[in-house]
Amino acid sequence: MKTGKEYIDSLRELKTKIYYMGKRVDNMVEHPAIRPHINAAAVTYEMAHDPVHEELLTATSHLTGEKINRFTHTPQNTEDLIKKVKMLRAIGQNTGTCFQRCVGMDALIATNSTTYEIDQQKGTNYHKNFLEYLKMIQSKDLMVAGAMTDPKGDRSLAPSKQADPDLFVHIVERRKDGIIVRGAKTHITGAVNSHEILVMPTMAMGPDDTDYAVSFAIPTDAPGVLFVFGRQTNDTRKEDCQIDQGNVQFGIVGGEALIVFDNAFVPWERVFMCGEHEFAGLLVERFATYHRQNYGGCKTGLADVLIGATFTAAQYQGVDRASHIRDKIVEMVHLTETLYCGSIACSKEGHKLPSGQYFPHPLLANTTKLNVGRFMYEISRLSQDITGGLLATLPSEKDLKHPEIGKYVEKYFKGIADVPTEDRIRIIRLIENMTGGTALVEAMHGAGSPQAQRIMVLRQANLEYKKRLATKIAGIKEPKEGTKNT
Repeated sequence: MKTGKEYIDSLRELKTKIYYMGKRVDNMVEHPAIRPHINAAAVTYEMAHDPVHEELLTATSHLTGEKINRFTHTPQNTEDLIKKVKMLRAIGQNTGTCFQRCVGMDALIATNSTTYEIDQQKGTNYHKNFLEYLKMIQSKDLMVAGAMTDPKGDRSLAPSKQADPDLFVHIVERRKDGIIVRGAKTHITGAVNSHEILVMPTMAMGPDDTDYAVSFAIPTDAPGVLFVFGRQTNDTRKEDCQIDQGNVQFGIVGGEALIVFDNAFVPWERVFMCGEHEFAGLLVERFATYHRQNYGGCKTGLADVLIGATFTAAQYQGVDRASHIRDKIVEMVHLTETLYCGSIACSKEGHKLPSGQYFPHPLLANTTKLNVGRFMYEISRLSQDITGGLLATLPSEKDLKHPEIGKYVEKYFKGIADVPTEDRIRIIRLIENMTGGTALVEAMHGAGSPQAQRIMVLRQANLEYKKRLATKIAGIKEPKEGTKNT
């Protein structure tokens, strides 16, 4: 297993083609916009070597029997599912931001079970190919970017009906040695600082969409692959200040990027779906459920940090003993633990798939993520309420350190007497970082928008069963076959 330093050093060896703010990035490891995200991902490697967290961050490979990083593991029982959630909360507590590796982990897990079922029905070799790929990922402890979301273009049209065929990733040529693909994947977490990209379809597909029903793995620095690194809230602060960033070491959210595939070649041994359109929806649902399972883990870890920052800000302002402040903090804790309960419950209620891998309870997983889209906004609102208007109006770090006006910033932004003004500013900037626009958009739309979860909740709700429960208790007789209730 790699250490954090070994992970960072391995990125220096890549020739990844990255663009940011209209310029080519020559050295991602030292680039101020990218380095904090690299640091956050490095924590997933470093904590695996920490005796305190080793049990959560490591596992035994069911393929080789070797000790591996849990981010390369496929869950073999419900205990694995629970440890996954606990691991994510622990890392969130140590970074205060997205540590990016979850998406690739869930892509590996979902592809593993789906390829097994494709092979069982179609007689293909995708699962065998995938297991060899997974062994390689485990043995080298590589970071994988899970790439599902396509640009989609006109949402009312299927992939094959788009005016521009490249708005969904698709196969443009099938060759003896592999396939050529073209298209793009949008806002992919941790993409530029990953070693590999695991591509999946973005939606259920029909017979006309066979060229779009494709799943494959490709190195991030492969020919024909390029990245456009996305902007984030307050990203220019990374260029010229420290304190104003809020979380200078680990940044904000997950360093999302556009991935472009410009006639990229993929050898057959790295292809895991090629035209089996009837399995595209299954792979999407598998991935989505695993990823939504996560959110009551990683987001509660972040919420723990935010609660701590909010309580600290209240202390620095001398209001921490006020009853209304304590009541709001209690509500933040209550919402956080409710989310955690959801992730633990869907993990505990998981079941075994045909591949032998374990799957979270889909209704509970989708309910958890739907709650995240609400509760994280409320937790953030309460934090902003307690912190006050300074969250939006603080002068800059340069003003604080200015030889002439710095003394006024120091004087007039002080809270309680025994806490330095700079400490108060630092904690407020951390809260700003964690409750700003980019962080909340990710909580809303990461792992699918709320409507996607609502669709899955309705699908899993079993309303007819609930109807029978009610009519039985109410004394309503079931209609005879071939008749209707009147």
